[in-house]
Amino acid sequence: MGGRTRKRNFDVTPSASRLTNSLRDIGYDFPSAVADIVDNSLSAGARRIEVVIEFDGPRSYVLIADDGVGMGDDRLTEALRFGSRREYTDCDLGRYGLGLKTASISQCRRLTVVSRKAPTRRRLVLRTLDLDHILSVDRWEVTDPPPDSICHKALEWLTDGPGTVVVWESLDRVLPDRRPEGGWARRRLDQLAVKAADYLGMVFHRFIEGEAGDSPVVITVNGEKVRPWNPFGFGEEHLKVLPEKVFEVAVGDSHGKVRYRPFVLPPRHRFSSLPEFERLSGPLKWNRQQGLYIYRADRMIQSGGWCGIRAADEHTKLARVALDFGTSLDPLFRISVSKMRVTLPLELRPLIERPVQELCQAAERAYRRETQAKSDRKGPQAEPEVEAVSPSPGSTSGRIASALMTAALEAGEHESFLRIMALLKEQSPDVACALGW
Repeated sequence: MGGRTRKRNFDVTPSASRLTNSLRDIGYDFPSAVADIVDNSLSAGARRIEVVIEFDGPRSYVLIADDGVGMGDDRLTEALRFGSRREYTDCDLGRYGLGLKTASISQCRRLTVVSRKAPTRRRLVLRTLDLDHILSVDRWEVTDPPPDSICHKALEWLTDGPGTVVVWESLDRVLPDRRPEGGWARRRLDQLAVKAADYLGMVFHRFIEGEAGDSPVVITVNGEKVRPWNPFGFGEEHLKVLPEKVFEVAVGDSHGKVRYRPFVLPPRHRFSSLPEFERLSGPLKWNRQQGLYIYRADRMIQSGGWCGIRAADEHTKLARVALDFGTSLDPLFRISVSKMRVTLPLELRPLIERPVQELCQAAERAYRRETQAKSDRKGPQAEPEVEAVSPSPGSTSGRIASALMTAALEAGEHESFLRIMALLKEQSPDVACALGW
């Protein structure tokens, strides 16, 4: 007993089949999964990226091709490792070594990657990660593509030079279990193509516009060029640009700069056109698109919202902020693997709270000028603007009215809701009274 007991080690390698199924639910939806593959393409230096979403019943597939630097045998095999050992540079949009795999299997059961690295020699490398194979052997294995794979469709993209093609097959998370060949399944793929194009245009707008990188990136979905959605309306004459600020943030080994750029977008009557005003309202419309637009290495991570600094308000819907940080601050911002969630660091909050309040005050002044301009245009005989009144919160009916008002606010229809309630008070005062108005 005089000597020390030798420390023993026990292998607890996780079950490949069980863990792989868990990794399918890491938080992606279809557009964000496609965007994660595009991240890899941009990190590989691609200037053209094509997304094909093809309906063919149970054999439907998604194909994402780029003209990046491509990969050789070892690099491709490593790329399909969960938690790959590659080193990430400051320009890389990846971080955890999980994106290619987790994004893909969140939508499909079979992922195949075809890549060409040599500029002159047409030598292709192919690897497949098949969930059914992993379930059967319970080991982390990649294989050659099976005979029934449609990966041959990827070859035409790699005829002229280097690049990589990612193919998703067995789209069990995309197509319905019953009747994957039916009309509903076809319409679903068509709708997902539209949503993916809109999402890519938003999160990669700086790359498409040429603001990030050496030259503009062309992204297409089913042959149609993706149009960038820049939330700040830089082409608008009456856009108000407030002074920007740069904050130094350092915690432990993480240190870097955060760039804060505030904007007040023009109210409706000062926009260049009504269609452009509607387009700039964004996918969630004006009220829910106000707030912070957070970018990591020029890639948008968050599109609106105030991260708990303040509540969304109809009067501040024109306020938007570009908040930029580099990859050195990743540990502070705690970005999720799916790049759909980010946490505003506690060290940054007190630095931006006052600038945010100043921005919102400027946005509210612009909003009230718009309201006054509406009243002036209507003339003295017009109906006055509807005054916002709050329902009585105590009763059940009051809570119903409050819920309706909140929903209207989030849908960007606050003014319409107030006009409806004013009309209801006139035509059915008993109903309005029962709702606490």
